[in-house]
Amino acid sequence: MSEKPVAPGRGFNRVFFIALAFTAGIGLWGLIDPTGMTGTMLGFTNYLLGGLGWYWLLICTAFVVLAGYLAFGPYGKIRLGRDDERPEFSTASWIAMLFAGGMGAGLLFWGVAEPVYHFQGPPVEAGGTPEAARMALVLTNLHWGLHAWSIYGVCALVIAYFTFRRNRPSLISTPIASLFHGPTRRILGESADVLGVLAVVFGLAGSLTMGTLQVRAGLAEVAGTGETQFMSLAIIGVLFVCYMLSATTGVDKGIKILSNLNMTLAIGLMVFVMVFGPTQFIFESFIDSVGQYVTALPVLAFKLFPYEGLQGWTAGWTLTYLIWWLAWGPFVGIFIARISRGRTIREFCAGVILVPTLFSILWFATFGGSAIYVELFGDAGIAELVFQDVTKALFVFLDYFPLGAFLGVVAALLVFIFLVTSADSGTFVLSMMTTGGNLNPPVVHKMVWGVLIAVLTIGTLLSGSVEVAKAMAITGALPFSVVLLLQVIGFLREIRKELPPSTRAIQTRGKVAPGEQA
Repeated sequence: MSEKPVAPGRGFNRVFFIALAFTAGIGLWGLIDPTGMTGTMLGFTNYLLGGLGWYWLLICTAFVVLAGYLAFGPYGKIRLGRDDERPEFSTASWIAMLFAGGMGAGLLFWGVAEPVYHFQGPPVEAGGTPEAARMALVLTNLHWGLHAWSIYGVCALVIAYFTFRRNRPSLISTPIASLFHGPTRRILGESADVLGVLAVVFGLAGSLTMGTLQVRAGLAEVAGTGETQFMSLAIIGVLFVCYMLSATTGVDKGIKILSNLNMTLAIGLMVFVMVFGPTQFIFESFIDSVGQYVTALPVLAFKLFPYEGLQGWTAGWTLTYLIWWLAWGPFVGIFIARISRGRTIREFCAGVILVPTLFSILWFATFGGSAIYVELFGDAGIAELVFQDVTKALFVFLDYFPLGAFLGVVAALLVFIFLVTSADSGTFVLSMMTTGGNLNPPVVHKMVWGVLIAVLTIGTLLSGSVEVAKAMAITGALPFSVVLLLQVIGFLREIRKELPPSTRAIQTRGKVAPGEQA
C-alpha cells in the first residue's frame, strides 16, 4: 500500500528556528543561572508527578495493551514499507542500535543501584528480607520492562508506518496531520514538531548529565581522577567531539558501528559477571523474576499506593520512569522508526518490545541479583553506598570480582560509548525533525543541534545533582503526551483502512469482494 512520496519541507523552516530559539534560551539560562533553572525544573517536575499520577500510569499501561494488540491482532503481517520490501539492517545490528539509543547507559547506571535500593527500602514490606529481594527485581522490571519498551515501540511504529508504508515525512506531526485540514493542520503540526524537538533536547541533556556523572565517578574510583566540575566538563568535551564525529558519518556507519561495539562489550561484561559471580543464583533469579513480573504485572500496572500514603514513593520511582520514557518517546521513536524499514508490525513489536524486555530482566538479575546476593549472604556494604552516591554503585560492585579495576575501566568506557550513541542518534533525530523529515539530514543541522545539546548538558551539569538531571529529562513529557495520543488516534484511523496483505492480494485478484471480509 504505497502513496506518492512527500518531499521533506524546504525554504524557511519555522520548526527549526522556533525550537532553536527555545533551546538556546534554556541553555543560556542554565549557564547563567543554574540555581534558578534547577528550582524551576524541580518545581515543574513535582507538579507532573504529584498531581497527575493516575494520568501517567493509565496512558502508559494503555500503550502496553495497544502494543500487544498490534503484535498479535489482525495487523501483525503488515510491513513497514512495500509488501515485498525487506529490512535495511540485519536483526543483530537493528536490535543493537535500538538498544544503544534507547536505554543502554541507563541500564549501566541503575543495573546495580536500583534493585539494591528497593531491596533495602521497598514501598511496603520490610527491607533486607528474601521477600524484599524478590520484590526489588519485580519493581525494577516494572520500570524497565514492557511499559518502557511499549512506549518506545508505539512512538516508533506510528512514525515508521506513515514514513515507509505511506511515504510521508518522518515527522512527529505526520500522523496528526491526517486528523485535521487547513490552517489547523499546519498550526497543530508545527506545534507538535516543536514540542517533540524540545522533549528530545531535554531528555538528552538530562540523560547525558547522569551518564557524565557516572563516568566521572568511575574514573575517580579506578584512576583517582577526582570528582570536580572541571572533570565533568572535560568528559563532556571529549563526548562532544566523539558524538559529532559519529553523527556526521550517518546511521549506516558511525551509529551502527558504535552500537554493535556497545552490545558486544555489554554482553561480555554481563557474561563475565555470570561466570565469576553467583552463577546459579543469577539464573534462578532470572527465571524467578520472569514469573514474578508476569504474575504481578496486571496489578502493578494500575497500582499507585493511595491507601498506604506512598504517593511520594510512586512519584519518585514508577511515575518518574514512565514520564521519562514518554519524554524520550519522540527521540527514540523516530530513531527506531528510521532503522526499522521493511519489518512487519509483528516482527517490529517482538524486536522492539519483547527482546529488550527479556534482556533487561536478565541484566538486572545478573547485576542487581548479584549485588543482592552480596547483601544477603556476603559482606554487606553496597546498599549503604547506593544511598550515599548512586553513581559509584556499579564500580564498587565490580571490585568484588577478579580484575575489578580492569572491569571498572571497561564499565566506564561502556557508559561513555553508550552516551556517544545516544547523543549522536539524538542529534541525527533532531536534524531529521527540523529539516522536514529528511532521512539523511545535512551535516550543518547536526552540528547546530550537537552544539546546543552540549551547552544544555553543561548547564545541567553545573547543578551537580542527579535529581536535576532527572527533572530535566522528563520536563517535556506533559505536552508531548497529548501529542502522542493524537498520533495514536491518527494511526489507528489510517491503519483501519488497510486489510491484511494476504486478504488484500486475494481481493486484488477478484476472488473476494470488498464486503466479504470478516
